[in-house]
Amino acid sequence: MGDAPRGNPLMGAAIRAMQKRSAADIAERRAAVVDAVKAVAGDIEIGTSFGPLRGRIWRIGTMGYNARADAVEQTLRALEAVLSQQKLQLPRGAAVDAALSVYR
Repeated sequence: MGDAPRGNPLMGAAIRAMQKRSAADIAERRAAVVDAVKAVAGDIEIGTSFGPLRGRIWRIGTMGYNARADAVEQTLRALEAVLSQQKLQLPRGAAVDAALSVYR
């Protein structure tokens, strides 16, 4: 269907309006999550994306100094806590367990 259903311009306009509102809400939530994770975890590298994903996702740096198991664990715990505060339902500790299994 996309955002321009054939033969229904009113529906297309409604879909585009909802997408704009959703994008603004997502951007606001994303900024709040990034700020909260930085506050909890300290020196985490969080940046925007590039190309077609720019403005839709953000990247968490886990290279070099931040590739240490303790830094990855701290980042994932902070991200999990903040996402949980944002009312996202996720299995507690699953990301940390998965990451630490790579380091073993």
